[in-house]
Amino acid sequence: MSKAAGKLKSLKKTVERVTHTSKLKTNIPAGMAAAGPPLGPMLGQRAINIAAFCKDFNAKTAEMKEGVPLPCRISVNSDRSYDLVIHHPPATFFLKQAAGIQRGTMTPGKEVAGMITLKHLYEIAAIKIQDPPNALLTMQQMCEMLISIARTCGIKVVRDLDPAAYGEFLEERKVIVEEQRRELQEKREAKMLRTG
Repeated sequence: MSKAAGKLKSLKKTVERVTHTSKLKTNIPAGMAAAGPPLGPMLGQRAINIAAFCKDFNAKTAEMKEGVPLPCRISVNSDRSYDLVIHHPPATFFLKQAAGIQRGTMTPGKEVAGMITLKHLYEIAAIKIQDPPNALLTMQQMCEMLISIARTCGIKVVRDLDPAAYGEFLEERKVIVEEQRRELQEKREAKMLRTG
């Protein structure tokens, strides 16, 4: 027994200490990291210095347009330090910006919220392929993935786009979006009256 116990002690000394890192995935607006909710509590649970993190994040995203959502991957080390990886904005953000719309459609496949050209799609794919999760994808796979994301947002991908006709389409679309907002508000108010 004593020999076995001695061998176990020597094995414990030779085995390297395993460091468990806590990973956090979140979207933070560029240049707008603040200590308040929802970011503050998430960082506080992992014992990260919230003020130092916010200052560091805002410094790293100072050259970007303020308010752009940035997917962040934060891995927390055992000594309370952290590694921050900031990705490019989500594909839906780029697609809506390229289409010139504020929000996607409520019923994908049935109505078109906006349109983009293949050139727009290729430019977005060139940006998104630089993110670490997409590093192993080919450009064709990235473009196919973006087409499917555009379809779920109600954005139609076309070969070429006439600016004047598209301007008229966007004006018509604004009226439809306002009607949808009104209907949603009426449904909410009706629901509040039922529950109240």
